[in-house]
Amino acid sequence: MSDKHPIIAVTGSSGSGTTSVTRTFQGIFRREGVNAAIVEGDSFHSLDRMAMKAELEKRLAVGDQTFSHFGPESNLFPELEALFRDFSEKGTARSRYYLHDQDDAARHGQEPGTFTPWQDLPPADLLYYEGLHGAVQTAEADVARWPDLLVGVVPVINLEWIQKIHRDKDKRGYSTEAVTDVILRRMHDYVHYICPQFTRTHVNFQRVPMVDTSNPFIARDIPSPAESMVVIRFRDPKGIDFPYLLSMLQDSFMSRANTIVVPGGSMELAMQLILTPYIWRMMEKRRAMVGQVSHPRPSTPRPIHA
Repeated sequence: MSDKHPIIAVTGSSGSGTTSVTRTFQGIFRREGVNAAIVEGDSFHSLDRMAMKAELEKRLAVGDQTFSHFGPESNLFPELEALFRDFSEKGTARSRYYLHDQDDAARHGQEPGTFTPWQDLPPADLLYYEGLHGAVQTAEADVARWPDLLVGVVPVINLEWIQKIHRDKDKRGYSTEAVTDVILRRMHDYVHYICPQFTRTHVNFQRVPMVDTSNPFIARDIPSPAESMVVIRFRDPKGIDFPYLLSMLQDSFMSRANTIVVPGGSMELAMQLILTPYIWRMMEKRRAMVGQVSHPRPSTPRPIHA
């Protein structure tokens, strides 16, 4: 953690909705004039697309049904921790970019599914990470110790699977059976490397459908925000202005002392109200450290008391 070089990490499984959360953060960054260096978690996979496919085939041939993108063998956890540590300590670090599709690849003159060369991040007010492992801890790496704000995006498991199935079928051309095989193969690593992260996050956003998702593998549609509620859990509720949040988020309620439940259609507004003050505080501390003048903030109530 660093007042001078803060880090925000958004962590969630494949299909959880972290990309949507990133769009919300980008909107906050633009509005607040924050220059963020954005790093995608895919950049820290250890194997490119072809190498991953070859390794998977080799593992399956010897009966290994658990090799996946979620585990330590296919990720550079020490290098990810080094990214966070170096930025926190020096305000600079090295990263790369994973080229997802043909458009990405064309811009860099490479093949899709490959990585760009490692390079220094541009100067930035803060580092923003979005991916699978922003709060991972293993014997070799403790990524979770460095971020100043850890956000978990955790739909209930059936909804997560529905979102992944529809995304992979629509955007990647996979069959339901192929996506199901991936889900089953990832389950061991999901339990051991994904789920434990959400006990370390500062805030979790969990979307819960209000329609029947009992068999996610035959669901025709992804439940819409209007068909969902969002459970928002704070690891430490001290200082959170829950009365203000309840007044701003219609039809919301408290389910526990550290948990507020809001309609699915209010999720983005809830994120704006909850996350913006965190960024205000980060930037105020950073300005104090680097000797910049801190601009006064609006006098409206805040979800987080100063």
